[in-house]
Amino acid sequence: MRHLDFSPLYRSTVGFDRLFSMLDSAGNEAPTYPPYNIERTGENAYRITMAVAGFKDDELSVEAKEHALTIKGEKAEEESDHEILYRGIAARSFERRFQIAEHVRVNGASLENGLLHVDLVREIPEAMKPRKIEISTGGSRQIESSVN
Repeated sequence: MRHLDFSPLYRSTVGFDRLFSMLDSAGNEAPTYPPYNIERTGENAYRITMAVAGFKDDELSVEAKEHALTIKGEKAEEESDHEILYRGIAARSFERRFQIAEHVRVNGASLENGLLHVDLVREIPEAMKPRKIEISTGGSRQIESSVN
């Protein structure tokens, strides 16, 4: 993989620190555990579905703060009376963060068959929704004057 170094550009920029930080971090590998889907379930409704097999609902937390959604899984060490020869099912803790847009709120979360569903709803305030403005047709206007 090629790694691009943007540091020479930093010296000649003011106010673009966040942009270049994002470009730098874009080349880094994103975490792939646990896998997830993002789907649209309605015109203004979305769902994040995350595969969290083996986690109980008290080991998971969903937190929405400002424009960030954080999903954490804290897996407790389980004591077993038998020896595991091969571990193919991941049982490690994780933290996954999502940036959510303005006016999007978390509507709820549910755990079903090893899948965590987080429902999101976009609620645009009435003042920000587009509105149709009627165009009035005024007849021809005539300026009246008095003749003496």
